[in-house]
This record gives sequence, C-alpha cells and structure tokens, in this order.
Amino acid sequence: MKLPKEGDFITIQSYKHDGRLHRTWRDTMVLKSTENAVIGVNDHTLVTENDGRRWVTREPAIVYFHQKYWFNIIAMIRENGISYYCNLASPYVMDQEALKYIDYDLDIKVFTDGEKKLLDVEEYKRHKRDMHYSADIDFILKENVKILVDWIDNHKGPFSNAYVNIWYKRYLGLKKR
Repeated sequence: MKLPKEGDFITIQSYKHDGRLHRTWRDTMVLKSTENAVIGVNDHTLVTENDGRRWVTREPAIVYFHQKYWFNIIAMIRENGISYYCNLASPYVMDQEALKYIDYDLDIKVFTDGEKKLLDVEEYKRHKRDMHYSADIDFILKENVKILVDWIDNHKGPFSNAYVNIWYKRYLGLKKR
C-alpha cells in the first residue's frame, strides 16, 4: 500500500474490538504521512455512525495517528483555543479503503484551559467484559493512558500550540490550491 500524499483525501474507519464498524469520517485531508504516522485535518467533514446517523464536524481539527501508540489525537481549533479529544485505540492500519483502527472506549478530553478528563470508564469496563479484551490489551491501554497524560502535561507533539499552528497553516495553504 502506497502512502497517501499531502493534499490527498482519505476515509477513516473506527471499529470495535468485535469487528463491528463504529464510525466513519469521509474526506480527511492528509497533511503528512510517513511509514509510522499520519497527520490530517477534518474541516466540516461528514461523519457516519454505525446506526446510520450522519453529522458534520463543526470546526477544523488536526488529527494524529501513529503506528506505535495505542491512541489517536484530535486537536479541535476553536475560537476560545484548542481542545483535544484523545481516543484510546489500536495503532492504525492503512489499506486501499481507509485508515482503520479499533476504538477501545476510553477517551481523554483536554479542555482549552488544560483541564483533563478521563471519559467512558464504565463503557470500557462493560466492553472489556462483553467483548473479552485480553489482559495484554488492558495492560497496553492503561500504559498508553500514562503516555498520553505525560504528553498532555508536557505539551508534547500534538499538545503543543506551535504544532497545531504549523499543521493548520499547512492546511490553509493546501486549501487555497
């Protein structure tokens, strides 16, 4: 599979551990792709839920996926600052159809003032039981929560305003073409 190029549009598909399609984002613009990472942007992107409901993203958001880490990061650019939504998820795979990952329920929301909140703990516990998450997956996810919190606390990578600004400017430049 060849890597998508800067300016290409891809589909992102989120699955659950049992193989069910969870959510699809159409037309995410690729800002950079390497063997290990994809950085993109969603801006008024069509999202389809597994039950068929559809909605459109409200604001531009820089999305970050990596093949080493069990999370992905969405930096939402709002008038009052940048907020983040972080999905604990498998590393992504890319095929002809889409960038794909398994969503493992736990999420961390980071508000514009820096406050962090761990979300969906009960959903994680229920799905861990019902979908039989292994002890290894449970351990990996809990370790990746620690990595994510460290990145947030130390403004690493996507949690740096400079990072978000660089990629947003790149997007605006590509959009004008």
